[in-house]
Amino acid sequence: MKSSIVLMLAGLLLAHGVANAKGCVKGAVVGGVAGHVAGHHAVAGAVAGCVVGHELAKKQDQQQKAKAQAAAQPQPAVQPSPQPSTGNPPASAPVAPAR
Repeated sequence: MKSSIVLMLAGLLLAHGVANAKGCVKGAVVGGVAGHVAGHHAVAGAVAGCVVGHELAKKQDQQQKAKAQAAAQPQPAVQPSPQPSTGNPPASAPVAPAR
C-alpha cells in the first residue's frame, strides 16, 4: 500500500515537472516529519507540505517580480514648485530715513 502511494506521488511530481516543483521538496520534508510525529502520517504530511511549500514559493516569486518591476520603472523627476507671487517686490534691507 505504501509503495503504491509513493510511486503515485513520484509520478505526479515527475508529471508536474521539475521547474514547477520549486518549494515542494522543502515543504515535503517538513510536512513528512510533522506528519510522522503527529501519528505516523508521513506521506499525507509530505503531500500537504509539498503543496504548501509550492504555494509559498510561488507567492515569493510574484513579490520579487513586482519589486523588480517597480525598481525598473523610471521615477519622475521632482522639480521644486515655484513660490507663489504676492505682487509685491521682494523686501530689501531697511533704509534709514534721510536727515
